Order: sequence, then C-alpha cells, then structure tokens
Amino acid sequence: MASTYWDIRETANMNVALGKIIENIRDKLVKRPDKATVTFVSQSNLQGVFRSEVNVRDHVFQVDEPPPMGGDNAGPNPVELTLAALGTCQEMTYRLCATAMGIEIARVSAKVEGDLDMRGLFAVDDAVRPGLQKVRLTITLESNASPAELEELKCQVNAHCPVLDILRNPVPVEVAYVAN
Repeated sequence: MASTYWDIRETANMNVALGKIIENIRDKLVKRPDKATVTFVSQSNLQGVFRSEVNVRDHVFQVDEPPPMGGDNAGPNPVELTLAALGTCQEMTYRLCATAMGIEIARVSAKVEGDLDMRGLFAVDDAVRPGLQKVRLTITLESNASPAELEELKCQVNAHCPVLDILRNPVPVEVAYVAN
C-alpha cells in the first residue's frame, strides 16, 4: 500500500520526536551513568488451574495454557510470551536504532517460532531440557535504505536488543521462597 503525503509527514514528525527522546536519554546516561540501571517488575498470581493474572506497571493481563494442556485459553502461555517478547523487542529496537542512524523504516514486523520438547516439561526424560531447544526469528523490514545501511542496522539491533541478549546469554537468577 502506497504511503500518502500525510503518512510520510506523520512518520517524519514521529522520527523527529523520537530522535529528541533518544538524544535526551543518551545525554542523561553519559552524564549520570550511576542512574543507568532500571528495575522492571512483574507481579503475578495463579487464579485458576493454569491461569495467572499478571500486573506490569498499569497493565493487567492473563497468562494461561490452551485446553489441550489443561488451561482455559485465557491468554498466551509463558513460552508464547517469551517469543512475543523477542519479536516485539526486535521491532522496537529496529525503530530505536533506525531513528538514531537516520534510517527511515516504513514497517517492521517479526515472526518468532520456538521448538519445545514436551518431555522436558513433563519429566519424561531428564536429558531433555524443559526450555526451548531452538528459536527462529524472521524480521520483515520495509525501508528505502541501501543494503549496506540495512546490514549495519541489523548488526546494531542484534547487538543492542535486550531480549535477544537475555535469550542468548545466561542471566543470573536469584530465587527466594516465602512460605505462609
């Protein structure tokens, strides 16, 4: 679908505004590196067989399993959320990096697939890990940038995408238990 004059102008205004936000944040991080760490919080509570209500900032949503797994299908399951987190983080990082690099992108979308061997989850075979064995990420990008610019953009995104980094590199996880 061809862009109209208004679409182009709206995108240009968005890129200018986002560019100013990026510049402002970078300036603050350079001046105050001691303030660079941000803590993200998710609070959840199991309310059904597998249905959990999740609170993140001002957002409340449901996480559940589909009926074949014993759930009520009230929302995506945790593995699907992980895949969605990767796809959406890639999209947002593409927008961030493209804006910072002065590259216009008309559209970016992600398709993320993950393979999970259920024998690990159900303790059928201890040699099988319960997590994803493989993830496939396909990015579709529409831009008038040169192939060289798009290659550099891809490299920047993959170097700075937080969720991709989380999935590629082990993260220390501290687990605390509180029994009532």
